[in-house]
Amino acid sequence: MTSPAPLILYTREGCHLCDQVILMLREAGLDWREVDIEDAPALADTYGLRVPVVALEGTTRELDFPFGQEKLVAFAGSDAAG
Repeated sequence: MTSPAPLILYTREGCHLCDQVILMLREAGLDWREVDIEDAPALADTYGLRVPVVALEGTTRELDFPFGQEKLVAFAGSDAAG
């Protein structure tokens, strides 16, 4: 079994829902990195009203909030083929 692709959490400063997802990611012990959409206009255009969004790095797969930890862990472990 291969390890899951690292996750990207698209977020913005002051997002309380993003804080909830960060807590879920930490509790699950998943490999992830945070990307603030305000640092790139194209990301702000794409994710502005959708944050928090978790994506599988290197794929087109995304998980839009709301979701629970069980769904997040399943998403992280899903086939990263995209």
